[in-house]
Amino acid sequence: MATKNKDEKIKRAHIIVKGRVQGIFFRSSTKRIAAELELKGYVKNLPDGNVEVIAEGDEEKIKKLIQFCKTGPSLAKVEDVNIEFEKPTKEFGGFEVRH
Repeated sequence: MATKNKDEKIKRAHIIVKGRVQGIFFRSSTKRIAAELELKGYVKNLPDGNVEVIAEGDEEKIKKLIQFCKTGPSLAKVEDVNIEFEKPTKEFGGFEVRH
């Protein structure tokens, strides 16, 4: 069985989190988790009240971030999480909160 090289293991997830997810430390919590997982990308509030997350990195680590997004921090009330996997762009130097 052939092993994947490092580039093949890099994935990109575009995540939209819906529910009560703004004003409750969702972005800062997501940044902390993503940094612990060594993921790159960003998290930001959207005008419609949702939160957008773009994460690039190891597929297993992205799955852990997605699991966090499904519940969020303690004050969050996540109603739905939409996930689309995209081609990685490797444009990020780290993980940040965008405004």
